[in-house]
Amino acid sequence: MSRINERPATKPCVLASALGVVTAVTAVGGLRAEEAAQKETARKDAEKKEVLSLEADSVIGQREDDYKVESASKKFTAPLRETPKSVTIISQQVIEDTGSLTLVDALRTTSGITFGAGEGGNPAGDRPIIRGFNAESDTFIDGLRDVASQTREIFNIEQIEVSKGPGSAYTGAGSTGGSINMITKTAKRNDFLDLSQTFGSDQTRRSTLDFNRMLTDQVGFRLNLMKHDANIAGREGVDVSRWGVAPSITFGFDTPTRATFSYYHLEADDMPDYGIPLSPSGIGVKRRPVGDKDAFYGLTSRDYRESSTDSGTFRIEHDLNENVTISNTFRQVRTTLDYIATNPDDTRGNVSRGLVWRSPKSRNSTSEGWVNQTDFQAKFSTGSIEHTMVGGIEITDQDVHNRPYAFYTASGAAISTTSSCNAASQSSGNCTSLGNPSYKDDWTGSYKDGLAYTDTDTQTKSAYLFDTLKFNDKWSLNLGLRYDDFETTSSGYSTTAGNFKYENNNNFWSHQLGVVFNPLPNGSIYVAWSTSRNPVGETSGEGADSIATATQDLEPERNRNLELGTKWEFFDGRLALDSAIFKTKKSNARVTDEDGRTQNMGEVEIKGFELGVNGRITPEWQVFANYTYLDSEIVNGGVVDIDPSSAVVRVDGANDGNENPSTPENSFSFWSTYQLFPFLSIGGGANYVDSRYGDAANTARVSSYWRYDAMANLKVSKSLDLQLNVQNLTDKRYFDQIYPTHMAHVAPGRTVLLATNFHF
Repeated sequence: MSRINERPATKPCVLASALGVVTAVTAVGGLRAEEAAQKETARKDAEKKEVLSLEADSVIGQREDDYKVESASKKFTAPLRETPKSVTIISQQVIEDTGSLTLVDALRTTSGITFGAGEGGNPAGDRPIIRGFNAESDTFIDGLRDVASQTREIFNIEQIEVSKGPGSAYTGAGSTGGSINMITKTAKRNDFLDLSQTFGSDQTRRSTLDFNRMLTDQVGFRLNLMKHDANIAGREGVDVSRWGVAPSITFGFDTPTRATFSYYHLEADDMPDYGIPLSPSGIGVKRRPVGDKDAFYGLTSRDYRESSTDSGTFRIEHDLNENVTISNTFRQVRTTLDYIATNPDDTRGNVSRGLVWRSPKSRNSTSEGWVNQTDFQAKFSTGSIEHTMVGGIEITDQDVHNRPYAFYTASGAAISTTSSCNAASQSSGNCTSLGNPSYKDDWTGSYKDGLAYTDTDTQTKSAYLFDTLKFNDKWSLNLGLRYDDFETTSSGYSTTAGNFKYENNNNFWSHQLGVVFNPLPNGSIYVAWSTSRNPVGETSGEGADSIATATQDLEPERNRNLELGTKWEFFDGRLALDSAIFKTKKSNARVTDEDGRTQNMGEVEIKGFELGVNGRITPEWQVFANYTYLDSEIVNGGVVDIDPSSAVVRVDGANDGNENPSTPENSFSFWSTYQLFPFLSIGGGANYVDSRYGDAANTARVSSYWRYDAMANLKVSKSLDLQLNVQNLTDKRYFDQIYPTHMAHVAPGRTVLLATNFHF
């Protein structure tokens, strides 16, 4: 991690030069004048090269990386300041300064993002929620969709780009609240070696290596390695362990034809933690998390979570001329996810009796697929109008096989996923105390592959076109259009329905339109309209949204967004300020009608405001901050099944007017660093997230929270620096995820990290 560089050695070099001249003049006595002059010239040239070398490596007070960076997206046809869309870019320096170790850590620096819990068809993995809408299937790597549920690492990530608002024109299916694009580390045109060793509280041990070497003038190789082991602060019995490797090689850096091969492998072996249970349900009851916030209700003798990701990418691009470039990117991906996790179940009256049923949730899935994207970039003029155009086609094929486990008692009887606690279930480890659980309990049951399984295959064929029409220095028009043919097939075996096969085939158009006005050279004002679609099976690759009899014939949900925003740059472009007001409306949402059928009749509306600032206020002071306000409403939630006793009662419009789940009204994130001395920088930040509901009925809720972080970086030499991060300074025990019917996830407590970073 490079932060500041040494004070330039100007005065010592001047002194050395003066001494050298005196020495040379003294030595001339026995030499010819011409030889002395030649030697003196050679000596001065060598000294000048030394000074230049020192200054190149030692620029006082300036980092190599800033908080303000430009987008790397190939589909943005204008600079970020003139792109009519809310985009937050988390730079590598922000990631490093905040001590972020996972994608979730890094996304906490951006307001308007919350996180959803696993369970209920959602596997235990990353589940970001942007502007109130699920984005678990809207994660991309270098512009290509990254499918399958994972807990993503960032040791191979250069920057993270969060695009907000419906954007199917850019991404295809999904992107209701926004999307996340991670830019990977690939070979550079200079040699370097960065080594980092981190030790921390809760037995944290993390090692990373970033090695780059130019093999020839036009061939570069880069290798990133990572090994991480830690317990989770404040969570008894919960730990994580993972390692990864990511090599890449690039050919033809500044030639008309460039190619990059890259590979990524990650393996993880963690203890899954679903959190603590919610209070019992009931008519009109407001539910909240109960139990010990430090306690782990799982079973270390039964629970585990093993996952792996293998991804190979080949990208080639060719400049037909200085204005036209064509490229093709192909990626093959295989992921596995195998786990047994404890859901601290609150049903059957267990929690009200001070007990918790350890309901086993499982998944054993393999996801395999590929994506191929061919596109072109072109610049040309039609009369006085300048065009920057990007177009392309994309084809994907994704297959997911999942066979959960079946669980049995010691006598061979099937274990229910929701049961009432009794003496036998407590002695067998299937049930534990609410106030004093023991994760070390022996579990006397067994499990094996279940009879039920699901195979889901999703194929897409897409074509897109973007164009920025620049009329003059003041006005430009941004256009985007995409067509998607989306086909999903789900087949398998169910213990209740037997063999099954469902299909949903849809095609749809998505649009992007933005008008940009530049009142001054450093600022823009824009108005934009965009759409997105959510077809049935959109998140089936993540393990959720499975196709069934009730949904296979439904149309895609429709989303549209109207946004008015402004973007400005100050201090010669070092500091960026942006703000926007927006209104997002989901229609054709899938809800239940009076006959109990799923229909496209729901509607959700979210209005909001965002403000962001990032970059350098002074050469020593950097800031990365943002605020989001969300006013959400379920306009039409359809008919709700309410079960006051044993009879189902359907109530039409019961949720109408309620807040959208996982949508905090206010969220705020602030991070800043200041270079006190050439060798010392300090930083700190705060995060605030408002209270939010976990369900559409607005009965399950978690409280708002503030979290504070701090860091200090000491530059020992140009090859060594030390960085101290303290995350969650006050050891706040807050909830970052909530699942409406069962549990809330407890975020990590205070974590202290000390990194030793070497640079060669």
